[in-house]
Amino acid sequence: MWIAERLALWGCLNHASYNRSTFYVHYQDKIQLAEDLLESMLKGLENSVGKPYIPGQKFYTTKLNTPSFNIISYIYENRNFFELIKYDEPLPGLLTRFPQTILKIYQEQFIFQTINNIPVNLDYFKRYTAFGFYGLILNWINSDFKESQEEFIEEVIASTKTHIFPIEYIGE
Repeated sequence: MWIAERLALWGCLNHASYNRSTFYVHYQDKIQLAEDLLESMLKGLENSVGKPYIPGQKFYTTKLNTPSFNIISYIYENRNFFELIKYDEPLPGLLTRFPQTILKIYQEQFIFQTINNIPVNLDYFKRYTAFGFYGLILNWINSDFKESQEEFIEEVIASTKTHIFPIEYIGE
């Protein structure tokens, strides 16, 4: 499927109401538009994470709730875009940059502590946790969002409680 068709599925071209000449004033080609969209959506993903938190705030996984995972709400609200990942040839860069963005969020915006303060290499721990979370998100997307976002968040919270105890938000 061509990129323009995928983007049309997301609705960006239909909502933009641009004609061809206006499009080329802003973008050299469809690939540049796709790159701009991907960048914008991943930046939105990064920004969505910190909304429920105050910098320096420490909280315990036993207190996590639905608003704690604003990232999931962002993905669900933009599901038409994130569903592009289901295609054989998704938006260029989506398969690699999406999980890397989750890792970046974990590395730059949070300090994790393991249950019982078990000593581990925290870089590995964040990678393990980030890519595991990405796998859950990918499964949720591929199942056509079978669980509601609230049900999905509850499952993620239950899983998080098994290996992380306190979390500190250090983002902006």
